[in-house]
Amino acid sequence: MNSLSEANTRFAYDLFQLFRKSTKENIFYSPLSITSALAMTYLGSRKRTASEIQKVLHFNEVIENTKGGTKTAQVEESGNVHQQFQKLLTELNKPTDAYKLSLANRLYGDKKFQFFQEYLDNVKKFYLASVESADFVNAAEETRKMINSWVESQTNEKIKDLFPQGSLDNSTILVLVNAIYFKGQWDEKFDAKRTEQGQFWLNKDTSKVVQMMKQSNMFKFTSLEDMQAKILEIPYKDKDLSMVLLLPNEIDGLQQLEDKLTAEKLIEWTSSRNMSMRHVDVHLPRFKVEQSFDLQVTMKALGMVDAFSPRDADFSGMSGSRGLMISAILHKSFVEVTEEGTEAAAATGVGISVTSAPHYEMFHCDHPFLFLIKHNKTNSILFFGRFLSP
Repeated sequence: MNSLSEANTRFAYDLFQLFRKSTKENIFYSPLSITSALAMTYLGSRKRTASEIQKVLHFNEVIENTKGGTKTAQVEESGNVHQQFQKLLTELNKPTDAYKLSLANRLYGDKKFQFFQEYLDNVKKFYLASVESADFVNAAEETRKMINSWVESQTNEKIKDLFPQGSLDNSTILVLVNAIYFKGQWDEKFDAKRTEQGQFWLNKDTSKVVQMMKQSNMFKFTSLEDMQAKILEIPYKDKDLSMVLLLPNEIDGLQQLEDKLTAEKLIEWTSSRNMSMRHVDVHLPRFKVEQSFDLQVTMKALGMVDAFSPRDADFSGMSGSRGLMISAILHKSFVEVTEEGTEAAAATGVGISVTSAPHYEMFHCDHPFLFLIKHNKTNSILFFGRFLSP
């Protein structure tokens, strides 16, 4: 499992590097959700289309790690990736009372394409997903509404209108839809009575008023001297999932932290290997981020080009028909952080009193920071974000 989660972290990092160049705003996305949707197309891709997707998602590293570098037939070779996904998605979708996490994938293909039964079976088996037939030619608008209402139902109505009006038309062929919804309570809730108005500094001169939540408790913590930053891990109920916060020491230190960030460092930090339990005084603003991405441009920039080209796309593992290509990949995400916990894509819990301790590390998120939500057992980054401004 580890190699797939590392591939996912590398992809999360690649996406972040592109997103931070293209936006000066808050950022929030689910690398895992995007990877799993693309992996379903990888399952049906062949030749150059397959090797481009494989490289962009860092699946080639997963295959090399597990095959000892030997090359066999493509389906067998990549089969390992799909089996790892099956394990991971089964693990993530396990029913639990502690939190709600649902990852839902669907492919909508125009009904003029006959999909191979084997491909349909494998999508179901490995990705717990389905391929739906859609009539884009005669009923693009109805299909768009149908897809949007499915996404809405899968994300507790947090994500509406994934596909905006006019985004699908009679030339649409294949649409990937992936939705992820998370709602969790903190293992130790923030006491709402301690929340008060505070300043969040956008830079050294400008601040905005936020509702600042406060808690003093034992948390996994580390200070990164070389990065001029600190890391804090706040677990959710039952400790299956955690939020990891990366806070620069200086008010305007985020740019430097982002510049120094590497995929390796991200892998190391998400493993909590170098963190120890400390008494920490935490200030964290209540916040909410919603974002939409049209990933076609992003994926092309990363090197996945053929999949979108009517001439070069090779999805002959999905269907015997020529001309099958990806028409659209949109990603929409939502996160809300409150005293009770996080709703991504409010909860109730029990307050626990804290005994006082002599020395507290200060972790005051009163200036821009990075954050991620991870599944601890598999070390998978479910969500990644940057908070610049309320």
